[in-house]
Parts: sequence; structure tokens; C-alpha cells
Amino acid sequence: MNKTVNPNELTSDDDYGPLYAARKKVYPQSTHGTFRRIKWGLMAFCLGVYYFLPFVRWNRGLGAPSQAVLIDLPNSRFYFFFIELWPQEVYYFTGLLIVAAVALFLMNSVGGRIWCGYLCPQTVWTDLFYAVERLVEGDRRERMKKDKSSDPMNLERISEIVLKHSIWLMIAWWTGGAWVLYFNDAPTLVKELVTFQAPMIAYIWIGILTATTYLLAGFMREQVCTYMCPWPRIQAALTDEWALNVTYRYDRGEKRTSVKKAAELRALGEHVGDCIDCYQCVAVCPTGIDIRNGPQMECIQCGLCIDACDNVMEKIGRPKRLIGYDNDINIQRRQEGKAPVYRMVRPRTIAYSAIIAVVGGFMIYTLATRSLLDVNVLHDRNPVAVRLSDGSIRNAYTVRLLNKSGYDRVIAIDAHGPANLSVHVIGVDSVTPDRPMIVIPRDSTSELRLLVTAPAESNPEKSMPVRFQVTDIGLGEVATATDNFVAP
Repeated sequence: MNKTVNPNELTSDDDYGPLYAARKKVYPQSTHGTFRRIKWGLMAFCLGVYYFLPFVRWNRGLGAPSQAVLIDLPNSRFYFFFIELWPQEVYYFTGLLIVAAVALFLMNSVGGRIWCGYLCPQTVWTDLFYAVERLVEGDRRERMKKDKSSDPMNLERISEIVLKHSIWLMIAWWTGGAWVLYFNDAPTLVKELVTFQAPMIAYIWIGILTATTYLLAGFMREQVCTYMCPWPRIQAALTDEWALNVTYRYDRGEKRTSVKKAAELRALGEHVGDCIDCYQCVAVCPTGIDIRNGPQMECIQCGLCIDACDNVMEKIGRPKRLIGYDNDINIQRRQEGKAPVYRMVRPRTIAYSAIIAVVGGFMIYTLATRSLLDVNVLHDRNPVAVRLSDGSIRNAYTVRLLNKSGYDRVIAIDAHGPANLSVHVIGVDSVTPDRPMIVIPRDSTSELRLLVTAPAESNPEKSMPVRFQVTDIGLGEVATATDNFVAP
């Protein structure tokens, strides 16, 4: 039975606070340690690949593009070193998306949001912008002091701000410029851009990507991770209790006190935690959270708080990894006096690895065994079939031949179905009249009109399959396609 509710007793949304909190500026402090070095190394690698890969050359033969990685939209090709993909092979991109998604799930099941902390473009570029900011304006304390100064806009401060934003814009501009280089020959396009002879669409995309990089990495920063990115919300549903996340080991850290007070309590034989409330873990966090408050959506698992805490523990003579990659199961085990257990290999990780192996293996196999000669056949619909004056039946087809190799081919066309079929290519001179042989240019698609005729003595009484076979005369490579031969 429903209960009547008094409208005056209803609470408003204001009782629960706003859905969006106004941004509080974060001043991450620099730190050093294992995870900081990993982040520097991955940043250098990712940015190096992104910025300089378009300039890597790859020899594909005469007339073919020499750029190692190229998305050739005018010719509908994708080049990746020795691999050349056609629009008909879009399923390879589907496979790559599947592998990438499952790899993300695997990373999450092993180490939480390690993608977000180390490899996400937003993290990489934001980290780079932070490095520029520290170089120009100083570290955390200097930046905070300058922002709270009674004279924040003196000449020195203005020059720092102008220099910082100039470097940011230069990085953002080169980020947008590097992106368009993947769609045209890089050295040629750079020359055209400098001389203002490049297509207008190139300048438009450079402008868009410059603006987005400058805004997202320079101003929005942690707001992108907190409000714009869906992954923090998705990954929470994909993780389990064994996944390693950046965790404050409260079993060892509590209760918190100062270094001096902790020494006195330990001398008296009382239990005291290793955490001295120095707030270094908060100071270095790029999203400004306190990891000691437990798992939080804003945490990107970058590990910088681990480095900061390790440095403090080393100075006060306490064991490292008060903050580390861990899970609640091990914290509970340590409280019970048991040794921690780490289960990297479990059904979830095995399943993800198997999917990656199967899909990746299938893609590699099909790529290694794929034919560079292909044929597609489309039957004419109007008319479907014609009976000639001598009683023979003729069907017309549109045949598309694909030569994916870097050389011209001489191919022969055969049709197998009703007995004694004859094949005639409209508008193309054949080397032999009884068995059409034509030349297909390299790296191209050729469309032909075929007339297939069954003589009166072998006319089919009903429609039956007909198999078209094209054969490379020189290499013997064969491609086939099947359609129907229709009786009127």
C-alpha cells in the first residue's frame, strides 16, 4: 500500500550539494622516485613516437608513398610499414579495436587505472604542461606564493606567464601539426604549411587540435579525468578485489602522529603508525586528492604519491611502501598476521589474455596468408538474362578486380557453371579471344563488364551457381567469386 507523502517533507537537491563542484586549482609538487622515472620514460617514448613517426621513411617501390605510417584518404589506403590495408579490409581495424579494449580490461584487472596514470594522452600532455609550468614559474610553493602575492601582475610575473603560455601554445600547435602529417607526406606537407600552400582543411584541423590540447592540458587538466572521461566510472564495474590499486596501507600507517611524538610513543612500547601527516602524498597528486581517504574516482593511479611517501619514509628511517600498489585483501591479511598474497593469474586475467591472443593471432594469420589479388562480382538486374536468336542464354556481370601488389599483373578470367560457357569482356582488348586475358595496373582497382553466354545445347533449365576465377598468369595466384547464372 502506497504511503501519502507530504510535499513539505521533500528535500531539495540543494541538500545534497551541487552536481558539479567549482574547480580548485591544483599545484602538484615535483617528486622523484621509481614511478616518476617510469612516467618520464613513457612520456618521452609516447611523445617521441607521436611527433616523429610521420618522418620515418619506408621504401615500397616506385610510385608508392615512402612514409612509414600514412592514412591516404584520397586513395583509400592505410600504410603501416610493410602492411597496406584497403577499405575492403576494414575488419583489421575492428580486430585492433577489440584487442585494444580487452588490453585495457586486462590492465585494469592487474593494476587498476594504470592506463590513466601512465599512457592516457590527457595524462601525458598534462604532465608535459606541468613540467613547463614548473620550469618557468617554479615548484608548488613558488607558484602558490606568486598567485597569492599582493602584486600578482608585476613585470616579472607577466613575463613568466607570457613565456609559459607561449611554450604551451607551441607544444599544442606542434601536436595539431603532427596529427595532420599522418594524412599526407610529412616533409612535403611541412613545406606547404610553412609557405602557406597547404590545403585549408589542414590549417583547420591544426587549429582545432591546437585549441583542444591547449585547453585540456593547460586549463581543464584533472577536470577531464573527473567529469569528462567515462573510464573512471566504467572501470569500477570491471575491477575485482584482487586488482592492485594505489593504496594507503592504513594497517601500518594508523594512528598518525609527528616524528617526535611517534618516537616517544614507541619508546613507551605503544603502537603508533608510520604516517606522520606530512601531506606530501597530497602535494604531489595531479588531481589534488588525499589517497589516505581510500579509493576515489579522481585517483588516476599514477604512483607519484608512492614516490613522495617513500622519500619521507627514507628520511625518517621507516620502511618504504606505506603507500603502494596493493588491495584490501592484503591489508586484512597483514592485520591478521598473515603474509600478503598477489594473484596476477586468475580466471579474469586468463580470459582477457586468451581473447587478446586469439584475436591477435587470427589477425596475424589472415594478414600473413591474405591474397593480394581479389575479385568481386555483381549480377546485372535489368535484364537479369537474355535469350539470343540462336537459343543461347546470356547473363551480364560487373566484375571488380583488385590488384594489391606493387606491380602490374596479367590475369586470365574463367567462368565455371553451365557447360561450355564463353566469357567476353566489354570494351577491353584481350590477349586471347577464347579466354580473356587482361592487364591490371599495380595497386589499383579495375572494373569490367563481362558477358557470359551458355550455348543452346547446354542451356540450364533453372538458375545455377557460376564461379568466376581470375588467375595471375605469371605467379599462378588465384582469386574466386560466386554468383548465379540465371535462365530466362
